[in-house]
Amino acid sequence: MDEKEAENYALAGKILQKVVQKAKKSIEPGQKLLEIAQNIEKSIEELGKELGAPKKGAKPAFPVNLSINENAAHYTPDFEDETALKESDVIKVDVGVHIDGYIADTAFTLNFDNKHAKMIEAAEEALSNALALAKEGASVGKIGAEIEKTIKAKGFNPIQNLSGHGLKRWEQHAPPSIPNNERKDERKLEDGNAYAIEPFATNGEGWVRESQQAGIFALEEPRQVRNQYAREVLGFIAEEYQTLPFAERWLQEKLEMSDFQRKIALRELLKSGCIRAFPVLREAPGKIVAQAEKSILFHKGKITEIC
Repeated sequence: MDEKEAENYALAGKILQKVVQKAKKSIEPGQKLLEIAQNIEKSIEELGKELGAPKKGAKPAFPVNLSINENAAHYTPDFEDETALKESDVIKVDVGVHIDGYIADTAFTLNFDNKHAKMIEAAEEALSNALALAKEGASVGKIGAEIEKTIKAKGFNPIQNLSGHGLKRWEQHAPPSIPNNERKDERKLEDGNAYAIEPFATNGEGWVRESQQAGIFALEEPRQVRNQYAREVLGFIAEEYQTLPFAERWLQEKLEMSDFQRKIALRELLKSGCIRAFPVLREAPGKIVAQAEKSILFHKGKITEIC
């Protein structure tokens, strides 16, 4: 990793810190999820300009995830979403910023009636303890064991099939996976890399399943497609987002295309394997999930928490 790459990671993290500070102050019960997502995504570009982002600017590294209660990840509202945040909801706010493909990724959990404060505390304490172990040469298995130990000591379960991950240019989820439970995984954290550590705590069984709902997609493999709208969408995705995740509502906002044409295009691109979907991931009905996440950078023997 050269100095410019390290600077891009650091700037993405600096912007993301400000975005999160603003979001925590502005999110409140009664707001629609769509409004929350749009406000956060807009603030990324605005704060990027204020904090000296380069010409291409700061952009969302993925659609803001606003996963409520048993929804653990990958929920982002569409333009027709009328869901309003309730005081009793447990909302996970997962946000990423990229500078020219270099990503900072973080998440926090809010619960306004504080009925699930202990679960949120379990996820946050697990993150803190994991970060304390995150030194060059530390094994990802050891980090996972500490996360599991911390969450279980609080009376909850870690979600075993969700994990932290590496961060590479234009790749949000890069190797290695950093587990949230004990595993015999001796892979090491290495200098010259960025990582996101991401504990999830739950009062459920600790396992999420894919739902039928998906509003987030990413470029998988560009291929020839017959439908003209599919070709237009594919070209736009490759140019605007490269391999980073995008939301269907972003296409709706930026492309002059009817809803029917856009949906036909996405269906064609999914069928052909050009793009893949990220289904909403859910715990068992009625269960609750809390999340905490921060990104760190290892550069020239120094470890920096970038957001």
